[in-house]
Amino acid sequence: MKTIEKIGLGLFLIGLTVFTAVPFLGNYTLSEELVLANTKDIHQEKMAEILAPMYGQEYGSNFSFLTAFGENFTTYNDNLKAQQLWDQVIWDDYGFALAKAALQSPVRDNPLLWLALSIGLAVLGGYLYNFRQYADQPAGIKNNGIFHSRLKNKGWLGMTTGGFLIVFYVVLYWFPAYLVNLVWMVDPISRLLSGGPASQWFLYGLVYTLAILVMGVRMFRKYRGNKYQQLRTASVMFFQTAFAFLIPEILVLLNQPYFDFKNIWPLDYDFFYDYQISTFLSGGGMGMFMLIWGIMLIIVGVPVFSYFFGKRWYCSWVCGCGGLAETVGDPFRQLSDKSLKAWKYERWIIHSVLVLAVVMTAVTIANYFSGFSFLGNVTNQLHSFYGFAIGSAFAGVVGTGFYPFMGNRVWCRFGCPLAAYLGIVQRFKSRFRITTNGGQCISCGNCSTYCEMGIDVRAYAQRGQNIVRSSCVGCGVCSAVCPRGVLKLENGPEENRIIDLPIIIGNDSIKLNA
Repeated sequence: MKTIEKIGLGLFLIGLTVFTAVPFLGNYTLSEELVLANTKDIHQEKMAEILAPMYGQEYGSNFSFLTAFGENFTTYNDNLKAQQLWDQVIWDDYGFALAKAALQSPVRDNPLLWLALSIGLAVLGGYLYNFRQYADQPAGIKNNGIFHSRLKNKGWLGMTTGGFLIVFYVVLYWFPAYLVNLVWMVDPISRLLSGGPASQWFLYGLVYTLAILVMGVRMFRKYRGNKYQQLRTASVMFFQTAFAFLIPEILVLLNQPYFDFKNIWPLDYDFFYDYQISTFLSGGGMGMFMLIWGIMLIIVGVPVFSYFFGKRWYCSWVCGCGGLAETVGDPFRQLSDKSLKAWKYERWIIHSVLVLAVVMTAVTIANYFSGFSFLGNVTNQLHSFYGFAIGSAFAGVVGTGFYPFMGNRVWCRFGCPLAAYLGIVQRFKSRFRITTNGGQCISCGNCSTYCEMGIDVRAYAQRGQNIVRSSCVGCGVCSAVCPRGVLKLENGPEENRIIDLPIIIGNDSIKLNA
């Protein structure tokens, strides 16, 4: 390892250590004024009464503060639930808002300093390390020790990384009050972009975007000389930075609805929720444009673009989930399960999620137009279940936290309903395919090793069979790592695109392109 790489790795680890330690700094003191200022009007009087025992006390950690808050707040609600006084229960969770307001810490006093010492150092270290990592290696990718890495092949370093990511996502989604120091740290950037205070989602969006930008540099270095990979990496970096992060924040600054123009239903599963529709309709001309834009993407954009370019136009060039998978997740792409059993699970699970999203949306729309007289409670339960199980646990905790365990496209392969929709179009009505030249294949296995979607590409190449699998995201890495130029991404006529040649695996006969 070169000196500059060691310096970069050292800076990254220092930044990561500070980032991990920041949530535990400072103390918390609550007052009636803070409660009144950070709760809704209808709850102010009651919340001030419930939390009165906490006034004036100093809590030395977020654990002690949130424990005391939970004891008072939960006791009040539990008593009402026991008496079935549901209309008096306070369903809003004020833990995050009150913890953020009650915090007294050096991070809150000097947020930019701590931002530089944590995220700043991590970003700088990441850039230095990635910029030099492939400088002395010849162009081209080989399986040079990738299965012997403690990080990249389920070693102790990979398990530790996965554990850290899982814990971070669990806290982010369900216990954000423990992250208020980190939120205060990015507050100045939020106020600069949107004019408002930061939330845990702004913190996540900033970290997410910077991670893609830093690891995007690694992709440029690793796949230098491959124009397709260079352009694809630049594309996901641009769409994440501009469309997913900056533009939505600037829209809020301009008093417009927060909106990610590249997010498409059913990945954007709450697009047809009543509060979202109301936001669009109350947003004037811009809000109406957002609503029409989203609907047109669903019924026109997806099928048309997928017909001409396959699902790669979105999954590998635009999508933020794909952007994180292709940059941060690239070191783990070889961990995707290539077995027939995994393929069977994949098809059942991802299409089940799509069906669930369609059913939930259909019920939601029916409820909206019926004035919520049609299965109102069922709709709320569906929203809660989908948001928890799919939107949070699957897409977040498993989708990213399991990179070091199951590869970088766990969510895209098994859970994303939009990927399922795009895949159906790609499989049955598209001009996209990966062509193979079986006569040139030397069975090195590079293509299968690096396929993040769990496709045994070598099996197609050996038979000279086109790859038109619905799961293929057209990342092109299989072609990039092939030493013989066997694989080629093409958009051509539909005629003779699908060649179904069954293969025998054990006692099973299966078609590769099913």
